[in-house]
Amino acid sequence: MTNKLLTQLVKLRHQFNQHIKKLSKTRYLQRSKTFNFLLSLTVGIIVTTLGITTDWATTGTSTLTYKTSWIGNTFGSGNLRVQNNIEAMYVAPDGTVYTNSHWDEAGMEAGIYKDGKVIGALGDTHGWSRGGGKAVTANSKYVYIGMTQGSRGKTNEDYPPEGTTWHSVRRYDLSGKPAPFPNGRGWDKSMLITSTKSEVTGLATVESELYVSDFAANRIRIYDTDTMKELRNFTVANPGAIAVDPQKNLWIIQSKNGSNPVNIIHYSQSGKQLSQQIADIVEPTAIAIDHQGKLLVAENGPRQQMLIYDIKDQPVQVGSFGCKGGIYVGVPGEVRDLKLYGLTGVGTDASGNIYINSDGFNKSGTDLRKFSPSGKLLWRSLGLIFVDNADADPKTDGIDLFTKQEHYLMDYSKPAGKQWTYKGYTLNAFKYPQDPRLHTSPDATFVRRIQGKPFLFLTDMYSSFLQIYRFNPATDGQVAIPAGMFVGSNGADKKFLTGNWPPHQPEKGEWIWRDRNGNGTFEKNEYDRSKDYPYLGGWWVDSKGDVWKALRTQDGTAIRHYPLQGIDPKGNPIYSYSSMEKQTTPSIFNDLRRLEYFPQTDTMYLSGFTVDHPAFGDDTGVAGSEIARFDNWSQGNRTPRWRIMIPYDSTGKREVSTAAISVAKDYVFAVTVKTAEVYVYNAKTGVQVQQLKPGPEVGSESGWIDIPYGIRAFRRSNGEYLVFVEENWKGKVIMYRLAE
Repeated sequence: MTNKLLTQLVKLRHQFNQHIKKLSKTRYLQRSKTFNFLLSLTVGIIVTTLGITTDWATTGTSTLTYKTSWIGNTFGSGNLRVQNNIEAMYVAPDGTVYTNSHWDEAGMEAGIYKDGKVIGALGDTHGWSRGGGKAVTANSKYVYIGMTQGSRGKTNEDYPPEGTTWHSVRRYDLSGKPAPFPNGRGWDKSMLITSTKSEVTGLATVESELYVSDFAANRIRIYDTDTMKELRNFTVANPGAIAVDPQKNLWIIQSKNGSNPVNIIHYSQSGKQLSQQIADIVEPTAIAIDHQGKLLVAENGPRQQMLIYDIKDQPVQVGSFGCKGGIYVGVPGEVRDLKLYGLTGVGTDASGNIYINSDGFNKSGTDLRKFSPSGKLLWRSLGLIFVDNADADPKTDGIDLFTKQEHYLMDYSKPAGKQWTYKGYTLNAFKYPQDPRLHTSPDATFVRRIQGKPFLFLTDMYSSFLQIYRFNPATDGQVAIPAGMFVGSNGADKKFLTGNWPPHQPEKGEWIWRDRNGNGTFEKNEYDRSKDYPYLGGWWVDSKGDVWKALRTQDGTAIRHYPLQGIDPKGNPIYSYSSMEKQTTPSIFNDLRRLEYFPQTDTMYLSGFTVDHPAFGDDTGVAGSEIARFDNWSQGNRTPRWRIMIPYDSTGKREVSTAAISVAKDYVFAVTVKTAEVYVYNAKTGVQVQQLKPGPEVGSESGWIDIPYGIRAFRRSNGEYLVFVEENWKGKVIMYRLAE
């Protein structure tokens, strides 16, 4: 009775407010001061009365207090935090580390690190069709990076013409400010255009000379470091990263060319090829010369090590750094100081300290480490999160958290930002080269225990698939093993996923893949096929392991239910189209976007656009305009216990909209796109009880919520709620801790 009364009062208040808004738009009423005074007084009395009634109706629901924390980045706030990726790195003699990457969401494509801190960034690498690159070097006066500059339709301000991209070297002073030069290009005259066909793939300096790998032209170009005028050039096929030895000769990574394998080749400054070369490396990704004149090579093949060569005569490997096999040796995926993975940068300072960056595979995130000459870890800077969110393992009460590639161990007694420890990297690119995470861009995790066993389910920004992973610690340690995958239907007579991956996929419609033989590989006899409505609203995996899918169809059956059919002998959950159920959609919805079903209580929560509050245009990606709760769902009930409006801008300006929802025990959580504010509702009544905003621990700021599962909530056994929110802008996951 109380809940029904409360719902009616809330609805009445909303209708009253709408009528008042309509009345107040008339010119007479806007001019009438007396009317406005009486109107304000009346509204105040009614709203106060309703507020008192609401408080009375929700007696027993305590006010939620909360604190803000974060996961996945060493630094939680400010402009200087660990960047999304490091694709190239140069270490100066004093231990300053200069980096470069193609993209960083907050515009820090090129960072400056020292003593475990981010001390600066190379400015103006983001926006205005600009981006970073994969090459960086420095001398005693300047830093040089490879970058791109696209067209902006402003050739009068020295931007490229339409359809043209400048691949450039940009010069900076050591503090990170652009350093223009005579005849420099770009709006601030700090760019040297080297190509319009391919990016700069290597940079190095020798005294007053700058060496640039022009990949498309198969040339090394040499420029004066001060005037930036070209001095000469010479031919090198497929040139990449460059290092300069004590004799001032060049060592150059030569990329694969057809059947010709990768090599590290040796050239004089004048362009004469010397006899020495290194041909026994699988995938060299970076090179440097150490303080003793030895050549350091980042071997990103199965060895996952930094290899050390004596190059006085013919190159001889005299050592290595890091565990052979990298992060996959010992307990596979277990994070240890000397276990490397996805190497992109190596170097030493004048004291012999060693610097190595691991970027993971498919750009998993930054893991920059400094070691003493003896191999002791001195500091580590982590930036592991990019378009991602976390979820908690229900069996360990939130002590174990997972993102799409990482496993964190939590200690909630520690201060904000210090509670997480990077425990495991769950992707094995060598054992499972067909892992969907290497070929797609998933961005949110469901952690589920099915029959007591842990599983990860991943989806993407467009809800176009659902990937399934299992664990087998005895054989794979921390690694998540590809187990299954759902894809949506594109409604056309062609493959859903274009290209060569995955092999053997059906030519038409949608499919479910299950790894029947347990080898993590997509094989011909492992697909189940179907065809359905192509536009998806979202996915859900309930606590029993059943998969649910919301379609955006208006035919009255927008819900697909895939009951778990068991776990096969290899440990994969079994789903099929033959057992799929089409379920009736409540008539209040005309565009279903999200669903969360809880079998223990037979409760369904749906969000989307309704007949009463439709979408403005298509408005793809948002959670809708309303959330509704349905009890006794499996018994056929389609009458909501309550329905509430959630933030949505019906004017079409899209300044306010809800990106994602999540339900945990007694509360429903919804997060907005642009303001990243979390609205908390009582799950029994639908009444809003709290609003969460990023606290001072994260600089009271957040980027936009970019993904349909940008919020995850979990209730711990002590009654505390953990709410994880994507924070793509500064490369972390925000964590709210709520106590009743």
